[in-house]
Amino acid sequence: MSHTPITRRASPRVMVEDIAIGGDAPVVVQSMTNTDTADITGTTKQVYELAQAGSELVRITVNTSEAAAAVPHIRARLDALGCKVPLIGDFHYNGHRLLTEFPDCAQALAKYRINPGNVGRNRKSTNLLAGHPGEDQFAMMIGVAIKYAKPVRIGVNWGSLDQDLVVRLMDENAKLPQPKEVAEVTREALIVSALDSAKRAEELGLTHDRIVLSCKVSEVQDLIAVYRELAARCDYALHLGLTEAGMGSKGIVASTAALAVLLQQGIGDTIRVSLTPAPGGARTEEVVVAQEILQTMGLRAFTPMVTACPGCGRTTSTVFQELAQNIQTYLRAQMPVWREQYTGVEEMTVAVMGCIVNGPGESKLANIGISLPGTGESPAAPVYVDGEKTVTLRGSNIAAEFQQIVDEYVARKYVKREKREG
Repeated sequence: MSHTPITRRASPRVMVEDIAIGGDAPVVVQSMTNTDTADITGTTKQVYELAQAGSELVRITVNTSEAAAAVPHIRARLDALGCKVPLIGDFHYNGHRLLTEFPDCAQALAKYRINPGNVGRNRKSTNLLAGHPGEDQFAMMIGVAIKYAKPVRIGVNWGSLDQDLVVRLMDENAKLPQPKEVAEVTREALIVSALDSAKRAEELGLTHDRIVLSCKVSEVQDLIAVYRELAARCDYALHLGLTEAGMGSKGIVASTAALAVLLQQGIGDTIRVSLTPAPGGARTEEVVVAQEILQTMGLRAFTPMVTACPGCGRTTSTVFQELAQNIQTYLRAQMPVWREQYTGVEEMTVAVMGCIVNGPGESKLANIGISLPGTGESPAAPVYVDGEKTVTLRGSNIAAEFQQIVDEYVARKYVKREKREG
């Protein structure tokens, strides 16, 4: 089925090594590690896993001297693994010192994230960092970015706003004949903080096309309101994300609700889905969710998508559920291999349906589809390839036979990539 294309908001193209954010580039997926960056082995492993899952940029915390010292070693280990994913340094409170005292860290990172609400602020007070009252920490960080030709994300967060700015705007609001609601003033403070910081960064010499902005909050409607206004008031590339989205379905639903509205309006050049993993859960889940948001909206294609019915009284057997799950898992696991070998496999669609009501129709619409028998139906599963019925599967080996049909289709349908010279 055709759909109305989304018109993206115009912005400069920001290059993060070989990854483009904004301009006419596709929306970029990024994620963040939750390891102690000083743990070189653990952080390298998680960055590699996130990159393998499809994260095109990976952010790491740089909060201590030990973490800063570890960054170039992490970069070197990733390079040795053939993993070229750009690393973003996440700085708060002491980033100016870490970037100046550890030049190898500053060089190894592909991009810096600066929060203007706490640059130069002590974690436990609003005073400037003890012992360095005269330093202009923001200017120091921008200076390092200019020195090493690094882009910067100026990332404002609801929970760490510049309190002097908030107080000033609140005071100004109180003097108005009809004062605005507190939430509206707070949203304005987010936008002003981001725009004023970007303006200052440019005055210090950072070029317009090396700046990405974000104004992240934890409530869906607030996020939508903030980014609509931010997008209307500037043309900087924008990073989208609902901060502290939560765990499980709540985090997924909230992130999808917020990001989908903005993306549909053409707002957003890179996204992160900030999920709290379940104990022992995979950090890569946030990458999968971000990809699926973009793919289901028709903005990107990352891996073949499976259409599967939810089941009803006609499908008392769980065979189609198990097959759909197995096929989806197989496609995602196989995609890195296929991506190296063929072009366009990520566009493939697969349908796994549970009965005769919608099974044949949905199967015909997919590149490959199978219509499994529902309750009381003949124990046969017709397979459709590009709209034509090709074979009917029977017996206990349907899953393996269908998987083989998928493999054969990929090998036959998609153009092989030329082998890269080693």
